[in-house]
Amino acid sequence: MPVEFVGGLFPRNQYAPRQGASAKLDLEYLRDLARAHEHAGFDRVLIANGGGDPAYLAAYAASQTEHLGFMIAHRPALQSPALAARAYATLDHITGGRIRLHAITGHAIDAEHGDTLADKAQRYERAGEYLDIVRRLWTTDKPFDYEGKYFQLKDTSIPLKPLQQPHIPISLGGSSDVAYEVAVRHTDLYALWAEPLADIAERIAKLRRVAEVAGVPAPRVSLSARLIIGPTEDIAWQRAYEIVERLKQNHQGIAPQHLHAGGALRQQEIAARGDRHDRALYMATSTAIGTGADTTSLVGTPDTIVQSLLDYYDLGVTTFLNRGYEPLYDAVDYGRYIISTVREEVRRRDEYKLKQAAA
Repeated sequence: MPVEFVGGLFPRNQYAPRQGASAKLDLEYLRDLARAHEHAGFDRVLIANGGGDPAYLAAYAASQTEHLGFMIAHRPALQSPALAARAYATLDHITGGRIRLHAITGHAIDAEHGDTLADKAQRYERAGEYLDIVRRLWTTDKPFDYEGKYFQLKDTSIPLKPLQQPHIPISLGGSSDVAYEVAVRHTDLYALWAEPLADIAERIAKLRRVAEVAGVPAPRVSLSARLIIGPTEDIAWQRAYEIVERLKQNHQGIAPQHLHAGGALRQQEIAARGDRHDRALYMATSTAIGTGADTTSLVGTPDTIVQSLLDYYDLGVTTFLNRGYEPLYDAVDYGRYIISTVREEVRRRDEYKLKQAAA
């Protein structure tokens, strides 16, 4: 199966502490970073929450690029599902069908935006209802009623349907049981942070079991990892150690957040087994900021990184969300050394499988 590469589009320095989210948007940098990803061969970029509204940033970046797609972080239920469905359908037309809605339930409530539902399982449950409504609004012409635990709607419809058919693709991440349930019922892509191969294999197997019980196809799987590349192994690892020290310095005095959330706990447990796993997985870039974020890394030469990504591909991962700590330069390097090589190797493997099946 062809692989998809997703980068990261952020209007600020990736080393900066959390307060950097309040900095003024640098639109020239945002434009250049989007174009760098497009020229490097990325399929799309993730625009996460923080510092600016992801949908507006996507609209701007789309106006500065030709075919780059956008994976837009969106917290379900902080606005009405009908309003969100209409807004994203409109954005889909504006961008020429280049968006994906990435549903974020969050480690905790988003008090800044008025969220008050503290229980994480209930937030996922609410997200399931929300995504159910949004998809129906995108695909149903006739008005409908909806009577759920969190949403009650009467005679609801939107006139404008998405450009992408049957609807805008949806992705979601999470490690709890309810996250798997929501993912298999409402999304086409399930997002994981990089973990050791054995752990990822277990999570993909669980996803497929949940989908089988639900009687639906399992979503495709995305894996997020920062890539730290060097011309030699020693140089790559020296760069990784320097990044860890810089992350620690830039996060001094900032209390780690959400360390008791599911994803953060998994990262802590894996880090307790050691900083390094498999070919190239490095946990210290995560523990340097307190865990609980998309900061686990793969470290090594381009050949090592390519082989590491292919190890995950062999487990069932078909989307790689890769960004670095120097976003503009790293995006260029990923295009030069990683993306085309992985694509070619995947093509060869798929051809070999077809020949074996036909033999």
